[in-house]
Amino acid sequence: MSITPVTSVVPLVLGLLLGAGIGLLVGRLAARAAQARLQAELDKERAVHAERLKVYADAETKLRDTFQALSAAALETNNRAFLDLAETRLREARQQTAADLDARKTAIEHLLAPLAKTLDQVDREIKDAERRRGESTAALLTRIASLDAAGQELRSQTARLVDALKRPGVRGRWGELQLKRVVELAGMIEHCDFEEQQTLPADERRIRPDLIVRLPGGKHVVVDAKVPLDAYLRALEAPDEESRSALLADHARQVRAHLSQLASKAYAAHVRPSPDFVVMFLPGEMFFSAALEQDPSLIEFGVNLDQRVVLASPTTLIALLRAVAYGWQQQAMEENARAISENGRNLYESVRKLADHFDNLGTRLKSSLDAYNQAVGSLEGNVLVKARKFKDLQAANGAEDIKAIEPVDRVPRMLQAPELTGGLPFQGEESV
Repeated sequence: MSITPVTSVVPLVLGLLLGAGIGLLVGRLAARAAQARLQAELDKERAVHAERLKVYADAETKLRDTFQALSAAALETNNRAFLDLAETRLREARQQTAADLDARKTAIEHLLAPLAKTLDQVDREIKDAERRRGESTAALLTRIASLDAAGQELRSQTARLVDALKRPGVRGRWGELQLKRVVELAGMIEHCDFEEQQTLPADERRIRPDLIVRLPGGKHVVVDAKVPLDAYLRALEAPDEESRSALLADHARQVRAHLSQLASKAYAAHVRPSPDFVVMFLPGEMFFSAALEQDPSLIEFGVNLDQRVVLASPTTLIALLRAVAYGWQQQAMEENARAISENGRNLYESVRKLADHFDNLGTRLKSSLDAYNQAVGSLEGNVLVKARKFKDLQAANGAEDIKAIEPVDRVPRMLQAPELTGGLPFQGEESV
């Protein structure tokens, strides 16, 4: 490959650059001429367009005025026609609506007639209910007033009762009455299963229990109802809770002290035979629960080996006496069973003797029948045969014939039952 010299390339490059510059200059001149021509055409078009716009504006103004005039006339005509048509339609609609309203009014009246009747009935019932409510309210107020009066009377009586219970004699008598009511409720008839207010001799003093209940088997249970209630009664009138709690604690201490005092009397040593305990009766459930609430160990303290005192409220004492009454019933049933057994044994002996009599009677009847048959045989074999010969010898003409006498071939029925003949012992006697 040959290499071109530099001196030969430079004129060639310069020629090419010169040609390009001349071409560029010519292009720019042509563009400017075309631009000037286009600008002149544009100005001409703008002038023509402005003239057209002016013509269009004038035409639009005329057209607007004409349209406004035509539209106003058309609108007036249309409005008049529309108003006439609307008035006609409105009149027809009003007439039709009036007819529909009358029909609907009639239908609604028919529909609402039962409702109106029901509303009238409801209104009457409401008035009756109001009247009855007023009467009930008046009766209730009267009842409340009577209850208030009864409450006042009860409060007054309760106050009098509390005042009365503050006196030891009245309180003791009330406890005895409560004890008697408990005994009656338990079915322990007075002076039948218990002895009331019996005085017992002691070493240097005389003790008097409130109740001695006789148990089946000859034993006894001692019941004492002399319980201190001063602190409890004062607690009912306490002004505040602190004072009330203190008085209830005193009540529990008084019950504990009386329990120890009752244990020291040693009723079991003086009432013999008796169980090795004594019943301390509190004549009200509230006294019992109040003491246990303040001192829960009272029951355990009473039943230990040193005291041997059982605390009892009316409920628990009724249960105890019911158990005693049940024991008496069982003893009565046992005694009745013994009496029935003895009566059965006596009846058996009587029946046995009667059977002996019947056996003797049967034996004698049998002997009588044998003697009768022997007599009949002798009569028929010896006597009647000879007597009939008188009939054959014409010695007894006109007399009736002697009837034949038949012997009795029946024998009396002898006793066959082993109990009546002594063959077996009376079964009921062994089972008793």
